[in-house]
Amino acid sequence: MTTDIAQRIIVPLDVPSEADAIALIDQIPQVQFWKVGLELFVSCGPSILEQLKQRQKRIFLDLKFHDIPNTVAGACRAAAAYGVDLLTIHATAGRPALSAAQQALQEGVQAAQTPPPKLIAITVLTSLSLRELALDLKIPLELPEYALQMGLLAQESGLNGIVCSPHEAEQMRQVCGDEFLIVCPGVRPQGSATGDQKRAMTPTAAIQAGANYLVIGRPITTAADPQQAFQTICADLADA
Repeated sequence: MTTDIAQRIIVPLDVPSEADAIALIDQIPQVQFWKVGLELFVSCGPSILEQLKQRQKRIFLDLKFHDIPNTVAGACRAAAAYGVDLLTIHATAGRPALSAAQQALQEGVQAAQTPPPKLIAITVLTSLSLRELALDLKIPLELPEYALQMGLLAQESGLNGIVCSPHEAEQMRQVCGDEFLIVCPGVRPQGSATGDQKRAMTPTAAIQAGANYLVIGRPITTAADPQQAFQTICADLADA
């Protein structure tokens, strides 16, 4: 397992308590990059971020801000003090909110004297299908086209990157360029259950499509041997 490969895999701490999170972190010490989402952050607040920092881990704070410009700006300004690596906002909050969030984040970083997080936009949740996009949300675009439009909106608004399905990664990379960060959930090793991920892809295929980072949860965290599952994915990526 190489360090570079390990740094590209983000493992979600999708657990209900800080004690459960710490147990998982310590169970798989090889994992360098962890995702803290809504469930865990609402449960225990920023104390889990301190636990991760004490262990010298990188942090993806995935709170998916989605509100009016003033509110998301305030949230990003406050989140800047946490010193995380990645922070998320929904692209569908709109251009004014995205721009306000990016500006406020920089203000917060200067005030807190912390390293600047990368602000990245959620394009389309990987749990959504084309049918749901059309029938439930009444969006009259093909799913890849809609995701690309959200990615371009994020880039034009000054954000550092996006979260998208690996199925949209190749086109996103071609259009948005090499410097634009692409984080892909919905990544499943061959033979793994896809669960609620409607648009899944293998780790190797996702990297080849242009992803910078892969979010891989249950295939690692619910495996009989999580350490071995993580090491196997890293080895497969290194061989590719």
